Amino acid sequence: MFKTLPRTSNNIKSDFWVDEAIWGHRLYDEQTPWLCLMEFMGVLNSECERERAFMEQEYNTLAYSPYTRLYLRNILFNNPFMEIVYRDYQATNDEQKAWSDWIKLAEQNFGGSDYPNLSYLKENFDTFDKFYETVKFLQSNTIEGENNKRWSSQFIFPYGKECLYEDLRVNGNKVQNDRRFFGRTGELLYLMLSRSTKGEELLSFLEPNIINSKSIYNRIVQLLQPNYGKTEVARDSTGSYLPYEYLPEYTNMADDWINIFNNKIPAYDTIPHIVNITGLHMIIYFLNRSKDVLNQSNKTQFILEILAPKKTIIRDLASDCYINNNNLSRQALERYIRSIKETEEWKNLQSFPDPFFEAQKLLNRQFLWPSNNDDLLSENIDSLVEELVDKAIARHKQHVNNFHRVWGREIGFSSSRNSQRIRYAPTDSLLKSLVLANVPERMEFQDFLRNLYEKYGFIIGDKEATEVINSGQADQEAFSDNSLRLEQRLSSMGLLRRLSDACAYVENPFAKDGV
Repeated sequence: MFKTLPRTSNNIKSDFWVDEAIWGHRLYDEQTPWLCLMEFMGVLNSECERERAFMEQEYNTLAYSPYTRLYLRNILFNNPFMEIVYRDYQATNDEQKAWSDWIKLAEQNFGGSDYPNLSYLKENFDTFDKFYETVKFLQSNTIEGENNKRWSSQFIFPYGKECLYEDLRVNGNKVQNDRRFFGRTGELLYLMLSRSTKGEELLSFLEPNIINSKSIYNRIVQLLQPNYGKTEVARDSTGSYLPYEYLPEYTNMADDWINIFNNKIPAYDTIPHIVNITGLHMIIYFLNRSKDVLNQSNKTQFILEILAPKKTIIRDLASDCYINNNNLSRQALERYIRSIKETEEWKNLQSFPDPFFEAQKLLNRQFLWPSNNDDLLSENIDSLVEELVDKAIARHKQHVNNFHRVWGREIGFSSSRNSQRIRYAPTDSLLKSLVLANVPERMEFQDFLRNLYEKYGFIIGDKEATEVINSGQADQEAFSDNSLRLEQRLSSMGLLRRLSDACAYVENPFAKDGV
């Protein structure tokens, strides 16, 4: 297992420290890839303001100040009366009455402040109609579209720094940050990219196009905020923890970001592809860390079914592969805890007058469990370890165990379409992201398949499936047909051209240097 960095004082928890020790604090299933990117952007913005973006002075001491932007969020998402006022405005064409009615209702229902003042909006917008259209436009750019999240956990597309803020829980005039949808996965992403050695290259795109964007969309968002958004900085957020000083996964992800940035597409159009690629790399990181704990040196692999009209053996293999990968984290958790029994400290416990007490002290040093408040059920040191395993698995199943399933679905990597079983079956959106990240110039189709295998562990065609074929699980024709379906998919998307019976090329129409 890779050597991990020590916990900091901000990482001391009251329950136990197991998931975090393996994967960091923390991978969280309720934080989707889009919300992970939004949290990351908030961290990056704060660090840019302090002129230390992607520069980690000491490991795991990240402290950043996100924005709250309560005025913007109340106007966009805590505004159910807007339509009523606007319909009345259309009927009467009374500008003054529309502003007066809306401001009165908005200030009465404003969350997070006792004495809000929305009068600045009349100065920023020539007419109530323009104000209404602005609000409707930005509402249509809500991340993840229609959802049932509370208004203080709604986010808009990151057109610029004025669109960046943290997840909040608002109760009357009381405001506190919430970790339900910003569960620190974005902080892990920031730390990974900080340790990738690619910080300057990433910043050369992100700073002018997002953080310091002068776009009209960012200026529109400014108009909805008092002082044009230059207020409401929250207190420092601390407690981030990424266990590993450096991993190849960090650089691989950063390289894919840079490759996508280098395409000839508008900056904002890169964001959905960055979300897809980030989700994929985070899944690979999650599974690789699990295999590392389990001392499995074989490459993490994904058998991908390119959707077929009828069920094929590839579908079964892709589903089996998915299930095997999905079980890795729980197996790693059990292995990580039980490995303490192999240490010299554990083997020497019987030499102490009270081995059970010493075992508790050792487990607490390693896993922050048991605490003084825990009512233990165990009567001997071996059952004490199993009690921790049971508690850790129960906690693991709540969120971290779901990470692979939820994120795979969100980025279009896994699916149960036309089947009762989940398997790896990429969508067109993910395939396009893969082309943008891997095809800087025209690439022969078989080279493209090989690159996907070497970089991500994808098994699609027969050449990459040699081990599977040799094991007798499928024949060469099944995988050849699978790769042919991918060729046809890419061709229908305008991403592949066949020049002859033996020569097909994947083409990136947005490549910087052309195709």
